[in-house]
Amino acid sequence: MAAEPETEKEKPARRAEDRPPPVERTVASERSVEIGGQTVRYTVTAGTIFLRDAKDDPRAEVFYVAYVRDVPDPTPRPVVFAFNGGPGSSAVWLHLGTLGPRRVEAADAAPSPSGPVRIVDNADSILDAADLVFIDPVGTGWSRPLGDAKATEFHSVDDDARSVAEVIQRWTSRNGRWASPKLLAGESYGATRAGRLAAMLADEGVMLDGVALVSPALMFQALVFETGNDLPYVLYLPGYAAAAAYHERLSPAPRDLAAYLREVEAFALDEYAPALLKGAALPTERRDALAERLGQMTGLDPALWRRHELRVDLSRFCRELLRDEGRIVGRLDARFVGALPRDEDDPGEHDPAFFFPYGPYTAAIQHYLTRELGYEEERRYEVISLSVNETWRWSEPKQKRMGYVDTASDLRRAMTHHPHLTVLFANGYYDLATPYFASMHTARHLGREPAIRAQVRESFYEAGHMMYLHPPSRARLRRDLLELLGG
Repeated sequence: MAAEPETEKEKPARRAEDRPPPVERTVASERSVEIGGQTVRYTVTAGTIFLRDAKDDPRAEVFYVAYVRDVPDPTPRPVVFAFNGGPGSSAVWLHLGTLGPRRVEAADAAPSPSGPVRIVDNADSILDAADLVFIDPVGTGWSRPLGDAKATEFHSVDDDARSVAEVIQRWTSRNGRWASPKLLAGESYGATRAGRLAAMLADEGVMLDGVALVSPALMFQALVFETGNDLPYVLYLPGYAAAAAYHERLSPAPRDLAAYLREVEAFALDEYAPALLKGAALPTERRDALAERLGQMTGLDPALWRRHELRVDLSRFCRELLRDEGRIVGRLDARFVGALPRDEDDPGEHDPAFFFPYGPYTAAIQHYLTRELGYEEERRYEVISLSVNETWRWSEPKQKRMGYVDTASDLRRAMTHHPHLTVLFANGYYDLATPYFASMHTARHLGREPAIRAQVRESFYEAGHMMYLHPPSRARLRRDLLELLGG
């Protein structure tokens, strides 16, 4: 009896069943770079690690790039696991911006010139002192769900941290590095992830020796401008003052930026914050006097401060500082300037501090991975995934607490479990996305105990969110990270 012909509905199902199972891939090569006057020979591996379900079936593949210095015994060398933020960002920024042995040659505080994007050896890499593993969370880079798994299963604060923890433990086991010192390096939302991740790893007995928080976001109440939340207005004020000083909008111009910002910080805490807390009970005369002071400190018209009840949010500040020149200042880095968008446009979508380096970094990572490292992949590398960002779940289904995301409390828990854990807060003065004073607020609310305070370090740079775009700050960041590693 002849077999029944396949129906059209059966054909796709049969083809899916006949598809070969996914396999992990790696491409490795040996290279060298000059750092600190010495030749550092290393092996770079680009590849994927599977995340697995309870049945040991792959549910996602996570792309990573690892750099391991060629030494007889790597065990004493620290391993730094690095990732960026977003949420929805790949690790390209820390990878080709500051930590890795190769970096993008991009302009600082200006558009990069057109033409071929250059990738050069990075003399400010920390590969001489530590091995490096750059991780692209699911939905970024070339990382993606597999099988029946949905991308959204990885896109919440807890699910994301849990998946990265699995990658770290699988890489560590695969490479025999359980006895090596381990550190995390996270930028922006990557710092949010690092706080939660540090606690998760501590709960599983994985000891961390250090956490580097680059332009960190941990306590979101300090960053979200909403009615009834006055904290961001207080914590953004010194950043506004730094931006105004940079663009010469202050008279007289401060001679010492750091000293001037200490004055603004004191005013923010001692005079501005109490005034905001009084709300409508603040006397009109006092409001007007404060508006004058705020105008002097920020380069904005005091009338603007009065009109908005002493509350000027970030979007308004970025638009108003250079409005008379028809320009907007950058959110990620106020040193960058671009054309002033229309009033109905979201200024965040026209941030010159994002779009000027975005193009060079996007071209560079695709070229570097495929041409230099020889990792064959036709899919576009997701430098920034807006779909991940827009569908992110900021609260967990079983979470009873209402309010803002706060992973500083997780970081504190990890520090109490492992008292040797040292944390570095690295902050750019001109960063208006995660302002330096909000970072100081977070660092100083980890706890008053001497044992906690002794393990917290803070460093400040005359640059923005991606302070490594500024060559002197990139060199300074290397020194600060070497001290963290040495500590």
